[in-house]
Amino acid sequence: MIVIVGLGNPGKKFENTRHNAGFMALDFFSKKNEFPEFEMEKKLDSEISKKIIGAENIYYNSSDSRNRSIEVILAKPRTFMNESGKAVKKMIYDSGFKIYELIVVHDDIDLPLGKIKIAKDSGAGGHKGVDSIINAIGAKDFIRIKIGICPEKGKPKDVEKFVIKKFTKEETDILNEAIKKSTDALDLLIREGPEKAMNQFN
Repeated sequence: MIVIVGLGNPGKKFENTRHNAGFMALDFFSKKNEFPEFEMEKKLDSEISKKIIGAENIYYNSSDSRNRSIEVILAKPRTFMNESGKAVKKMIYDSGFKIYELIVVHDDIDLPLGKIKIAKDSGAGGHKGVDSIINAIGAKDFIRIKIGICPEKGKPKDVEKFVIKKFTKEETDILNEAIKKSTDALDLLIREGPEKAMNQFN
């Protein structure tokens, strides 16, 4: 089982804000791959959608020629960004899920808008949602897909205010291309593993 967590803040107030790029990417991935509608799982503090994905070659089942499919769970924590770790910890320790891989998709103020980067076993880099996850589960050896949100004019002085502002029309057009790219990266991660995905998208 692969768990893909998109980070963001719940509620209409935060829809289409820069800090919600992870939610937006997960929504796009869900629609592209025809996942069921997200449903609230109170015990996991998250909205969840599950699907079995099959293909001729699935990286995480490559040692078993009889099994060419894997269950993928999409999760959008309903805690606020800075407490994302509470929900992720529940998914790992309290859900009963047998997790092969945890993938976290989130915004990144240090990457230019429109760029993505795949990382594994790296620090939070100042991202409070990622920092919350690392502290909650006591590990950083999960995969991250970072979606750049830094504007062309450079990193703003007040990052905390900037990330909860909505994207402009021009920014949204650029962001949408990055979200499509992140979806392609997720597809490749599932089917061929992190090394190939990193080689292609980094």
